[in-house]
Amino acid sequence: MEKKKLQTISLNKIGVDDSFWGKYISLVTKEIIPYQWSALNDEVKDAEKSHCITNFKVAAGLEEGTFEGFVFQDTDLAKWLEAVAYSLSYEKNEELEKLADEAIQLIGKAQEENGYLDTYFTILEPGKQFCNLKEGHELYTAGHMIEAAVAYYKVTGKDEFLNIMKRTADLICEVFHREKYENAVPGHEEIELALVKLYEVTGEEKYLSMAKDFVERRGTKPNYLEEESGKDWYVDVWHDANPYHPPYGQAHLPVRQQKTAEGHAVRAVYLYCAMADLAFFSQDKSLFDACETLYKNIVEKRMYITGGIGSSGILERFTTDYDLPNASNYAESCASIGLALFCRRMAQITGDAKYIETMETALMNTVLAGIAMDGKSFFYVNPLEVWPKACMEKTSMEHVKPVRQKWFGCACCPPNIARTLASLGEYICFIGEDSLWINLLAGAEISTELKGKKVNIKMDSSMPWEGKIRLQISAKETAEGSLYIRVPEYARNPIFTLDGKKAVPGIEKGYAHFKEDWKNQVITLEFSMEAHFAYANPNVRADVGKAAVVKGPLVYCLEEADNGENLSGIFVDVKEGLKENFREDLLGGAMEITARGKRVVKKDWEKESLYRLAPVELEETRMKFVPYCHWGNRKTGEMAVWVKYW
Repeated sequence: MEKKKLQTISLNKIGVDDSFWGKYISLVTKEIIPYQWSALNDEVKDAEKSHCITNFKVAAGLEEGTFEGFVFQDTDLAKWLEAVAYSLSYEKNEELEKLADEAIQLIGKAQEENGYLDTYFTILEPGKQFCNLKEGHELYTAGHMIEAAVAYYKVTGKDEFLNIMKRTADLICEVFHREKYENAVPGHEEIELALVKLYEVTGEEKYLSMAKDFVERRGTKPNYLEEESGKDWYVDVWHDANPYHPPYGQAHLPVRQQKTAEGHAVRAVYLYCAMADLAFFSQDKSLFDACETLYKNIVEKRMYITGGIGSSGILERFTTDYDLPNASNYAESCASIGLALFCRRMAQITGDAKYIETMETALMNTVLAGIAMDGKSFFYVNPLEVWPKACMEKTSMEHVKPVRQKWFGCACCPPNIARTLASLGEYICFIGEDSLWINLLAGAEISTELKGKKVNIKMDSSMPWEGKIRLQISAKETAEGSLYIRVPEYARNPIFTLDGKKAVPGIEKGYAHFKEDWKNQVITLEFSMEAHFAYANPNVRADVGKAAVVKGPLVYCLEEADNGENLSGIFVDVKEGLKENFREDLLGGAMEITARGKRVVKKDWEKESLYRLAPVELEETRMKFVPYCHWGNRKTGEMAVWVKYW
């Protein structure tokens, strides 16, 4: 394992100027952050109440009342503040910063004298701190708060929030080294990766040590989470998972012995993030190997083509290899965000583009599908097939929503999407000691240094519709170093030029490597990425006899708006090629893909007849596919990614 990892670049050094991503970046400050602040204050008409800000005011003694919402409701504010921090890095906004400062002051007022911070327990269960680690979510909540505090400090230089959360972290480090908690771990992982971030910004080893202890204890015997409910101090909060199912919280085996991704998908990938971080800082190859094993299991056997993970709506969990149903799946938005975070860390450690491929898939499909194109409604669950009439309450399909929701009582996903979009620059590129690594081929302007010399890179991109990339490198003083440009797996016949002349760079782990004395150079990359059919492993029972349409990093789908109802009655001709047509009037400007097909004729079927002996007739049709990330932005209707073929 490398002793140095690639680093993200400060977001104020990256300007995203991209025809595709730019729309979402603009939404963050103009629509998403203000809208979500209104939601946190229960000001969005006809939306589920958040109670989040009210809970903090009650905990701070500023208002009378009780706690309402889920035990982890505080995290909605944490993730919102993290999104604010990232947005301030590329667009100064004094009014927004003042609002964030006031929210931070409110958090400080809600904090207890010993550093404890959790409005649920402060209001409803005073004196019963850390008495239900399985589902109390105190450590999960603290983790998100710490992440937000670190982000806000790094961007603004203000340390009020950081100091608040250091007090909480200090309390955690003290409490969880007591004999009473010597084998304790959080039910919902998050604090582990947050403590690593706190260590990175403060240099205090105790935070790294605590993160390591939580990871090393997980799955060991005696199993704290299995035995917790038998303790005399235990308090039952939220929905108690009794009898406790250890795989649900990745507590069935020590982490190095885990070979398959198990349990609650969000918890799992947050754990894997921490494992990757600790593997690097400890130079622990066995821990890193465990990360690679778990990554391989996910991408080869347990991940949707869209980058969604966690197929079961019950317990929001992984199930078994190849169990990837389309209509009933869960694929929580937060899970794909966690997968992207895990992959980013693995890429930073290894310099291997395979992790970026997965990261890009998750970001550009599932994560983007989780938010409407106006930034004001959201999916929690991301199915690959929707029949709106079947999405009924009190059935196995009640978790699937055919339309995005204005807000959720359990609203972990919307602010998580906000912080992810606001931090996009951290995914676009990395910086090494004397190297710059381009991960996402998106329009951006990057200011950095190579061996102490300032370098500016202007990247223009026609992605994801065309494979045409141009990089203008400029420096006042000659800067020596390496430039690594990812060549995506979907890129066909990639051709590079350097200053107008064909170049043949070496390819290292999916990156084209250029080593030059940089002054004023232009690099271009062109490749083809025609839309094509994709097929699932035959062990994926839900997709046998079906095909999906993919173009570059984007997965496509059929919508009722273009193809009429009963999408399950359509068959695509995979022997005939696909046709592409960019339409400015389609979903804000998108590539439409059409294919020849046949569909079931229903007109001769008697309405009263459920079954008959004669086979159905088929008629010719022309079907239209649109990007999955944009589905559900027009009228409510059916949607399908996988289509029967002949």
